[in-house]
Amino acid sequence: MKENKTRKENEILKKIRRNATRENEVAQALKRNDGLTWEEDRVVYMEERVYVPNNKKIKEKILRENHDSVNVGHPGQHRMLELLKRNYWWPGLKEDIKRYVQGCFKCQQNKVQHQRKAGELHPLEIPQGPWQEISIDIIRPLPKSNGMDAIVVIVDRFTKMIHLEAMTTNISSEGIVKIYRDNI
Repeated sequence: MKENKTRKENEILKKIRRNATRENEVAQALKRNDGLTWEEDRVVYMEERVYVPNNKKIKEKILRENHDSVNVGHPGQHRMLELLKRNYWWPGLKEDIKRYVQGCFKCQQNKVQHQRKAGELHPLEIPQGPWQEISIDIIRPLPKSNGMDAIVVIVDRFTKMIHLEAMTTNISSEGIVKIYRDNI
């Protein structure tokens, strides 16, 4: 099993050696020559971790091998970040891991729910006749039209009949009662 892991790492290092692209951040770190960043056999090391160039295929292979492998067992974002940070580094590593784990079908299918179970629903009683129970909602602010910038929506719960009335946003509850009394 250890030989298999070493072989996969060697394959990745070969691909990294073939890819000469580097972000500005990495090139500047190499120029600083501070001992934290160095190049060895066409592989850049940053703080003793292999720098992975901006190559989607290489990154995808590393993510897949450190997530989908039977040995690793689909770790979550935090555990996978800890696993990868031991050996690899690239700008945006954390975001790439987050995107990969959130896109993993098996992880989403087996994800543990950390929410309380939803309580029982208690539906409202059905009214006995029309206009005995209503619901009122105000839609605002809207673009002005004929001096009005809101709509009051009155719905009869029995018949589901809707009554719409234009109004202004600064209307009081007494004004809404007046609209209801005069128009319904």
